[in-house]
Amino acid sequence: MQVDFYHLTRDPVERVLPVLATRTLGLGERMLIVSAHTGHRATLSQALWTHTPESFLAHGDLDAPNPQVQPLLLADRVEPANGAGFIALADGIWRDEALSFARIFLLFSDTTIADARKAWVALGAREGLARHYWKQDGGKWVEQTPGKRQDADGPQ
Repeated sequence: MQVDFYHLTRDPVERVLPVLATRTLGLGERMLIVSAHTGHRATLSQALWTHTPESFLAHGDLDAPNPQVQPLLLADRVEPANGAGFIALADGIWRDEALSFARIFLLFSDTTIADARKAWVALGAREGLARHYWKQDGGKWVEQTPGKRQDADGPQ
Protein backbone atom coordinates (compact mmCIF):
# COMPACT_ATOMS: atom_id res chain seq x y z
CA MET A 1 0.00 0.00 0.00
CA GLN A 2 1.21 3.49 -0.82
CA VAL A 3 0.11 6.81 0.62
CA ASP A 4 1.07 9.95 -1.27
CA PHE A 5 0.79 13.22 0.63
CA TYR A 6 0.38 16.12 -1.81
CA HIS A 7 1.00 19.49 -0.16
CA LEU A 8 -0.82 22.06 -2.30
CA THR A 9 1.29 25.18 -1.99
CA ARG A 10 0.68 26.68 -5.43
CA ASP A 11 -2.14 25.01 -7.35
CA PRO A 12 -5.57 24.26 -5.92
CA VAL A 13 -6.91 20.73 -5.75
CA GLU A 14 -9.08 21.44 -8.83
CA ARG A 15 -5.91 21.65 -10.94
CA VAL A 16 -4.02 18.78 -9.31
CA LEU A 17 -6.77 16.15 -9.07
CA PRO A 18 -7.42 15.86 -12.84
CA VAL A 19 -3.72 15.14 -13.41
CA LEU A 20 -3.75 12.37 -10.80
CA ALA A 21 -7.02 11.03 -12.22
CA THR A 22 -5.56 10.94 -15.74
CA ARG A 23 -2.53 9.01 -14.51
CA THR A 24 -4.74 6.63 -12.56
CA LEU A 25 -6.85 5.85 -15.61
CA GLY A 26 -3.66 5.44 -17.66
CA LEU A 27 -2.65 2.65 -15.28
CA GLY A 28 -5.99 0.94 -15.89
CA GLU A 29 -7.19 1.75 -12.37
CA ARG A 30 -10.33 3.36 -11.02
CA MET A 31 -10.43 6.14 -8.44
CA LEU A 32 -12.79 7.13 -5.67
CA ILE A 33 -12.62 10.90 -5.02
CA VAL A 34 -13.80 11.90 -1.55
CA SER A 35 -14.81 15.32 -0.28
CA ALA A 36 -17.28 15.93 2.52
CA HIS A 37 -18.59 19.15 0.95
CA THR A 38 -21.21 19.15 -1.82
CA GLY A 39 -19.97 22.43 -3.32
CA HIS A 40 -16.40 21.18 -3.39
CA ARG A 41 -17.45 18.00 -5.20
CA ALA A 42 -19.30 20.14 -7.77
CA THR A 43 -16.12 22.17 -8.32
CA LEU A 44 -14.08 18.98 -8.71
CA SER A 45 -16.63 17.61 -11.16
CA GLN A 46 -16.35 20.75 -13.29
CA ALA A 47 -12.56 20.48 -13.21
CA LEU A 48 -12.71 16.87 -14.41
CA TRP A 49 -14.99 17.89 -17.31
CA THR A 50 -12.78 20.78 -18.41
CA HIS A 51 -9.27 19.53 -17.56
CA THR A 52 -8.13 19.70 -21.18
CA PRO A 53 -9.92 21.38 -24.09
CA GLU A 54 -9.79 18.27 -26.27
CA SER A 55 -11.17 15.77 -23.74
CA PHE A 56 -12.91 15.22 -20.45
CA LEU A 57 -12.49 12.72 -17.66
CA ALA A 58 -15.64 10.61 -17.40
CA HIS A 59 -16.95 10.48 -13.87
CA GLY A 60 -20.08 10.34 -11.79
CA ASP A 61 -21.45 10.70 -8.30
CA LEU A 62 -21.83 7.92 -5.76
CA ASP A 63 -25.50 8.76 -5.22
CA ALA A 64 -26.34 8.94 -8.94
CA PRO A 65 -27.63 5.94 -10.90
CA ASN A 66 -25.08 3.26 -11.82
CA PRO A 67 -22.05 4.39 -9.81
CA GLN A 68 -20.41 1.01 -10.50
CA VAL A 69 -19.71 1.95 -14.14
CA GLN A 70 -17.82 5.16 -13.35
CA PRO A 71 -14.02 5.06 -13.70
CA LEU A 72 -13.85 8.13 -11.42
CA LEU A 73 -16.43 8.38 -8.68
CA LEU A 74 -17.09 11.45 -6.53
CA ALA A 75 -18.39 10.77 -3.03
CA ASP A 76 -18.86 12.26 0.40
CA ARG A 77 -17.80 9.00 2.04
CA VAL A 78 -15.43 6.09 1.52
CA GLU A 79 -17.61 3.69 -0.42
CA PRO A 80 -15.93 2.34 -3.58
CA ALA A 81 -19.08 1.37 -5.49
CA ASN A 82 -17.01 1.55 -8.70
CA GLY A 83 -14.49 -1.03 -7.48
CA ALA A 84 -11.75 1.61 -7.19
CA GLY A 85 -8.29 0.55 -6.09
CA PHE A 86 -7.12 4.16 -5.73
CA ILE A 87 -8.63 6.88 -3.56
CA ALA A 88 -8.10 10.65 -3.49
CA LEU A 89 -8.96 12.40 -0.25
CA ALA A 90 -9.55 15.68 -2.01
CA ASP A 91 -10.70 17.71 0.97
CA GLY A 92 -7.48 17.16 2.90
CA ILE A 93 -9.16 15.12 5.62
CA TRP A 94 -7.62 11.76 6.48
CA ARG A 95 -10.00 8.81 6.79
CA ASP A 96 -8.77 5.45 8.11
CA GLU A 97 -11.26 3.70 5.80
CA ALA A 98 -8.91 4.65 2.96
CA LEU A 99 -6.44 2.05 4.19
CA SER A 100 -8.36 -0.63 2.28
CA PHE A 101 -7.15 0.88 -1.04
CA ALA A 102 -3.91 0.02 -2.84
CA ARG A 103 -2.99 3.68 -3.32
CA ILE A 104 -4.10 6.74 -1.40
CA PHE A 105 -3.66 10.37 -2.37
CA LEU A 106 -4.10 12.88 0.45
CA LEU A 107 -4.37 16.33 -1.13
CA PHE A 108 -4.00 19.02 1.50
CA SER A 109 -3.29 22.72 1.80
CA ASP A 110 -2.08 24.85 4.66
CA THR A 111 -5.61 24.91 6.08
CA THR A 112 -5.59 21.11 6.57
CA ILE A 113 -1.89 20.59 7.24
CA ALA A 114 -2.42 19.69 10.92
CA ASP A 115 -4.57 16.71 9.92
CA ALA A 116 -1.95 15.67 7.33
CA ARG A 117 0.78 15.77 9.98
CA LYS A 118 -1.26 13.58 12.32
CA ALA A 119 -1.88 11.08 9.52
CA TRP A 120 1.83 11.05 8.58
CA VAL A 121 2.86 10.23 12.14
CA ALA A 122 0.13 7.61 12.64
CA LEU A 123 0.93 5.87 9.35
CA GLY A 124 4.65 5.77 10.15
CA ALA A 125 4.02 2.95 12.62
CA ARG A 126 2.20 0.75 10.07
CA GLU A 127 4.04 -2.08 8.37
CA GLY A 128 3.67 -2.69 4.65
CA LEU A 129 2.89 0.95 3.95
CA ALA A 130 5.05 3.36 1.96
CA ARG A 131 4.63 7.08 2.62
CA HIS A 132 5.66 9.75 0.13
CA TYR A 133 5.50 13.49 0.68
CA TRP A 134 5.23 15.69 -2.42
CA LYS A 135 5.44 19.47 -2.44
CA GLN A 136 5.09 21.94 -5.28
CA ASP A 137 8.33 23.62 -6.28
CA GLY A 138 7.59 26.18 -8.95
CA GLY A 139 5.60 24.37 -11.62
CA LYS A 140 6.52 20.80 -10.71
CA TRP A 141 6.09 18.29 -7.91
CA VAL A 142 9.17 17.31 -5.95
CA GLU A 143 9.31 14.45 -3.51
CA GLN A 144 10.68 15.71 -0.26
CA THR A 145 13.51 13.62 1.13
CA PRO A 146 12.71 12.57 4.66
CA GLY A 147 15.00 14.35 7.05
CA LYS A 148 15.20 14.14 10.78
CA ARG A 149 12.36 16.57 11.41
CA GLN A 150 10.17 15.63 8.44
CA ASP A 151 10.41 11.89 9.14
CA ALA A 152 9.16 12.54 12.65
CA ASP A 153 6.62 15.23 11.93
CA GLY A 154 5.76 14.73 8.26
CA PRO A 155 4.64 17.61 6.10
CA GLN A 156 6.22 20.91 7.01
